[in-house]
Amino acid sequence: MKRRLPITALLGVAMLTAAPVWAQEDEAELAKKLNNPISNLISAPIQNNWDFGFGPANAMRFTSNVQPVLPVSITEDWNLIVRTILPIIYAQSPVKGGLDHHGLGDTTQSFFLSPKNTVGGWVIGAGPVFLYPTATDSALGSEKYGAGPTFVVLKQESGWTYGMLANQIYSITGNSDRDNVSAAFLQPFLSYTTKTHTSLIVNSESTYNWKAPETRWTVPINLMVQQVVRIGGQPMAFQLGYRYYADNPNSRPDSGPDMGIRFTVTFLFPKK
Repeated sequence: MKRRLPITALLGVAMLTAAPVWAQEDEAELAKKLNNPISNLISAPIQNNWDFGFGPANAMRFTSNVQPVLPVSITEDWNLIVRTILPIIYAQSPVKGGLDHHGLGDTTQSFFLSPKNTVGGWVIGAGPVFLYPTATDSALGSEKYGAGPTFVVLKQESGWTYGMLANQIYSITGNSDRDNVSAAFLQPFLSYTTKTHTSLIVNSESTYNWKAPETRWTVPINLMVQQVVRIGGQPMAFQLGYRYYADNPNSRPDSGPDMGIRFTVTFLFPKK
């Protein structure tokens, strides 16, 4: 666990050091690529989420997702896009007098094999997704290794981007005293990018827990605005959003979460 953080830090330093020699794509093209989760664009988003309304204590949960995206050209016709999500979590106790929890969560890593050219005007990609038990606190992770399939399909035209990203993860090994994992993730998304490189985005990051005894859906609806800018020559994107939970896995109304906010900073590294 402790060895992973220095590697992440070194990767960030290496990317920032290399930035000045990379291509200076215009903001319009960067905004378009940023709305495509499997575009040929190296990026390093840091997505910060605050969710409110957990339990009788109306507790808050903060999750900072470090989400590097690395596309690799493997042939003249195909790319391999590696998307990693490492959550850093601070969760207040949902009951008064309970214990707060903080640390790393479990890591999810997806590998999309994607043709460089569109298929009938559609961008497609598919491959495996893996779950690694990197949580530093048992309350923040499953203590299970998992795997399953993932895919993404989308179309971009006239400033619009729309499509779907999905995966299904099954636990394959891990702590036998913990519940097995069987969870589906569905992310339909729609965005429109203006001539000022501002993107208006709506999506859902819904999960369905096949193992839950009662309500199995968690359905957050995200409304976001995103702007691509350059700071000292470094292309970046800033995103601010509001999240409403249409459904959550708790049977009582006071169990939450009810709503959340998101602020994301993304470093962009266009290839030469």
